[in-house]
Formats: sequence, C-alpha cells, structure tokens
Amino acid sequence: MPNFLAVDLGASNGRVLLGRWDGAKFELAELHRFSNGPVHVLGHMYWDALRLWSEIKTGLSKYAATFKEPPISIAIDTWGVDFALLDRQGHLLGNPFHYRDPRTDGVPARLFSRVPAEEVFERTGIQFMQINTLFQLFSMVESGHPHLDAARTLLMMPDLFHYWLTGTVICEYTIASTSQMLDARTRVWATEIVERLGIPVEILPDLVNPGETLGTLLPEVAEETGLSTGVSIIAAGSHDTASAVAAVPGLDEQSAYISSGTWSLMGLEMCSPVINPQTMRLNITNEGGVGQTIRLLKNITGLWLLQECRRKWQREGSDFSWDELLALASESQPLLTFVDPDCPDFLNPPDMPAAIRSFCRRTGQPEPATTGQIVRCCLESLALKYRHVLNLLQKVSGRTAKTIRIVGGGCQNRLLCQLTADACHCEVITGPVEATALGNIMVQAISGGFLESVEAGRRAVAASISQETFTPRDGDWDKAFERFSGLLAS
Repeated sequence: MPNFLAVDLGASNGRVLLGRWDGAKFELAELHRFSNGPVHVLGHMYWDALRLWSEIKTGLSKYAATFKEPPISIAIDTWGVDFALLDRQGHLLGNPFHYRDPRTDGVPARLFSRVPAEEVFERTGIQFMQINTLFQLFSMVESGHPHLDAARTLLMMPDLFHYWLTGTVICEYTIASTSQMLDARTRVWATEIVERLGIPVEILPDLVNPGETLGTLLPEVAEETGLSTGVSIIAAGSHDTASAVAAVPGLDEQSAYISSGTWSLMGLEMCSPVINPQTMRLNITNEGGVGQTIRLLKNITGLWLLQECRRKWQREGSDFSWDELLALASESQPLLTFVDPDCPDFLNPPDMPAAIRSFCRRTGQPEPATTGQIVRCCLESLALKYRHVLNLLQKVSGRTAKTIRIVGGGCQNRLLCQLTADACHCEVITGPVEATALGNIMVQAISGGFLESVEAGRRAVAASISQETFTPRDGDWDKAFERFSGLLAS
C-alpha cells in the first residue's frame, strides 16, 4: 500500500501525518503533533523556524521507526504570507517574523503613497491586510533592515522547509499568491510593483506549480531521520487553504465552499481571477489554487467568538463541553439577537460574552441572558454572515450556488451546519474534517501517478470519509437577514 507523508503547519500547531492509498480511498494517521506559536523578543514576534524543523524531522523519524517501506513522497503546507530570508551562502538570516508583528502598523497607507492601492489590487487581486508579505517587506525597506540588504533569496515558509529537505530553492504558486506580489493573471512575480517599492527583485525565486517534484531527500536528512535518500519531495498546495479546497468533494460551479474553524474561508473555485473595483471595494481576494484555479474568497471570523466565550466560562469554573453548549443553544429561542462576527469589538476582548452583550445593547437588541442564548447568538450570526458573503460572491462572479460544502474542524458542529443551510436556503454537505491533510496527500498521489486528476482525487476523498447533508428548514430567516444586514456597519 503506497504511503505518503504530509507535514501540515498551522499558526498554533503542526502535525506530521501518514496517508495510505489502497487504490480507492485514503487512510489517515497522525504520526507526530507539536505546538507552534509566536516567540516574543524585545517588542517583536518571530517564528521559531529551527524548532519547527526539528519537529518535522522527529515526525519523519517516527515514520521510519514504524514502517519498513519508504514513503512515496513528502509534502509540506503552512499558513500564508510569512517568509524567511537567506544569505548568499544559503544560510537563514535570523528568525522569520510573525505576521502579527507590529512592524507593519501604518505601513499600507505609506506604501500606497508610492504605488496606489488600485494598481496593487489590479495586478495582484489580493485583499489588503497589513500582514501581507508585500507590507512586511516594505516595512523592512523603510527601516533599512540589515537582513534585507544581506538577503539573496526569499522563501515562503513551506518553501524554507522544502529547501532544508532537498537543497532546492523555489516558491510554490499557491503560497506565492498570498504574498500580494504575484500577478494574478500571468501568474509570475509582479516585479514592476516590487521594484518601485525598493524591494530587491533578485531575491524572488523561480515559481513551481502544485504537484511538481522538487527533488529527493538530502543525504544528511535521510541519515538523521532513517528515511531513504530516494524519497521525493513534492510541492503540494503549499498554502494550507489551497490544499483544503483541493480536497472538497463535488466542488463545482454550482457550489461554494467554507473551510471552517477559528476562521471561516468562504469562496468559489474559479478558472480566472475576478479583479475589478467592486471586488477591491468588498476586499474579496483571488488566491492561487491547485490545478491552475483561483480561490475567489473572503475571510470571515469563524468560531473564534464561541471559542473565546467557552474559555471565559472555563476560567469562571463552568467547564462546558461542546456538546453541552450546543444542547443549550438548541433549547434557546431562535433568531432573538445577532452580532457581526467581523466587528472590531470581537477582535480580542478580555471578556467575549460581555462584548457580545455590549454589542447587542448598543444596537438596540435584547441582550442574551443565558449561556444558551449567547451560543445561539454566535452560531446564528455566523450563519447569517455566510449568507451575506455568499450573496457578495455570487454578485461579483455571476454564479449561483445551490450547495455549500463545509470542510475542516468546524464541519463537526452540526447545529452550525443546519443553521447555515437554513439561513442561506442552500443544501449543506459536510466533510472532510481533515481537508488540508487529505488535499496535501491527494496532490502527492496525483504527482506520483496514482490518481489522474483533481476530480479523481476529490472522488477518492469522498470515498474515504463520511459526509452528512443538511437540508434547509422553514423559518423566518429572510426577516432575520434584514435585521442582521442593518448591523453590519455598526
């Protein structure tokens, strides 16, 4: 049975997973899990890249200690926008900055005085967030950061680990698209914009597409981990969302997807970018996808509000399980009160339940008085925000979505899935939970000739998991949506 290894690095944890292919479906097993997060030093935030590298090798070693047959290949996916700089000898120039580092505060406005925002969006099609690679690099130009002067190569985070595995210097297309330095139409670096900002163009490496072989395991890595030097390293959808979307079963022109967790990424899979003043005004993004596709999507604050409420209740001594919270919500009055999940009030308040009550009070709504009412408010508000974003995506794309396909950890929240179907008047189909890992492994299987296409891979993913369908129920959701829409500017 062919084995594949997926290294999935998120902003809070990382994992090394085994994917086994029996000719019809995949089996997943977690080999190694480890924590991740920012390291604070003298007012700045960094990633501990060397510790992550050590954890990756630990995961590979665990595979070698358990299985005699070598894996067919290995691929890495990570979060977007962050990068490492290498010197002329290929050595790492300091720890990579964390995307939440304050060095980009106020940078977008100063950057736009040199290159107008309209021009940046016209070329890249990427939403404006100060965490984007473009703004991070321009902050280094402004400060005269010595690492930028000494740099000979920029590598996005998954490509740094690809380099340490193989010695190959490249940048994979989907992760490059998150930088806001890639031309969304031609799919090459937008060098004119980069040059005008004083960023050295020569540090940008060659681009490769998902599924390309980057090389084989370096001898010293093979010796340290116990693996064979013949193991191939593959570029998957190196941006974790790209891998997750690649694994959405049945995704077509009549369906939208939601990658659901702390954040919700809601979008449509397109053949070409949608770049115009309307998408710019709505801050809709055009990220690169597997199979030369475009992920037309919008970021939504997802289960963050509910997660923070639960943490607050735990600190107060009420350690509700998720099942208990959802049961309390199910028993509470429907469509009573709403919040905008993306309101700045909910970015990181010390007391999330209090912030929700304050928002409701300020907007003239009844304050949720019980735990169940707060949970229901969070979930119904998120379902209504999905409807709002779906309307925007349909408007700018000219498409009509009859089905919403939800993947990721949030698809296990059955109440939210049902409320989403109700609010959006769409059938909702859930799974897989492990979309990112399955998408990573699926691309490896395609690269190795075990699957012929992304479509075949999605059918294999569907055969590997259990899916559930939620049908819209009757309810006063249209009037609720009118009330909710009036809160979006609040």
